[in-house]
Amino acid sequence: MKLKNTLGIAIGSLVAASSLGALAQGQGAVEVELFGKAYFHDSTRDLQGRDGRMYGGGVSYFLTDDISLGLSHGDYDRLNSRFVDGTGSRDRIRGEYTSLDAAYHFGQPGVGLRPYVSAGMAHQSIGQVDRSGRDRSTYANVGAGVKYYFTEYIFARAGLDGMYNIDSDFSEWMAGFGVGVNIGGTTRQVAQPAPEPAPAPVAAPAPAPEPEPVPEVVRVELDVKFDFDSADVRQESYADIRNLADFMQQYPQTTTVVEGHTDSIGPEQYNQRLSERRANSVREVLVNHGVQSDRVDSVGYGESRPVADNSTEQGRQINRRVEAEVEAEVR
Repeated sequence: MKLKNTLGIAIGSLVAASSLGALAQGQGAVEVELFGKAYFHDSTRDLQGRDGRMYGGGVSYFLTDDISLGLSHGDYDRLNSRFVDGTGSRDRIRGEYTSLDAAYHFGQPGVGLRPYVSAGMAHQSIGQVDRSGRDRSTYANVGAGVKYYFTEYIFARAGLDGMYNIDSDFSEWMAGFGVGVNIGGTTRQVAQPAPEPAPAPVAAPAPAPEPEPVPEVVRVELDVKFDFDSADVRQESYADIRNLADFMQQYPQTTTVVEGHTDSIGPEQYNQRLSERRANSVREVLVNHGVQSDRVDSVGYGESRPVADNSTEQGRQINRRVEAEVEAEVR
């Protein structure tokens, strides 16, 4: 496969992924990258110096917020043979390298730095100096590097790859730099309020019915606090959540919406996702304590609905919360 075909695959993947809709990092995202690498080959190979270059592209899919699976392909350039032919020049050697790697990314999705480590398998096809045909080898790869996301969608990457030739029992390595885009991650939609019901048509007055006993309204409210940049439910909050679950089981006609909130520290888009994760954590505890999942919805409001002053630590702690409310009529 030539380099122009690699670029075509990368560009085609970009166009296809763009049709998915919302742009965001995280699970379900697709990363498309173009790269250049310096190739440091084993000294026993019939290659001159250590000046090999490889250019190519790749596509990765995020199985989770942190783990991606990627396919890349590159073409070698500037590889010269160690020997001078009859014309006094050195043979130019061509080659290709196709790799399938899994990568684990550290830190949270969003703008900023994300280190990663990777491992996988690769196939190399490279020309031979002393005979026709190509030398084809299988490699085991390990790598490490960093990505810097300038925005939610644009990043640059620098990395180092160790390559072990399984067929010939020697090791090589490459150092590279790439740029790319991150597209198509899943995002949750904030629940919209139900529309107001249309007014009923005016009917002729009917005889007044006998008065009925006025039902008593019983209400249970939940206010769960969270640590900074965390969606884990604190141990001391489980008792309050269980009380709400017991109340909903006592009144099986009830439903609730669990609402997540954050303080104002950090990017707005990151806080939106953090509030959704907090709301879903409390929802899971309710469901695990016997409340049917279709009776509990969750929604995140990010930093948009503070109830205290975000300029103080005490106020920010109050704003890092999940709220829920359930009402039932007792006759």
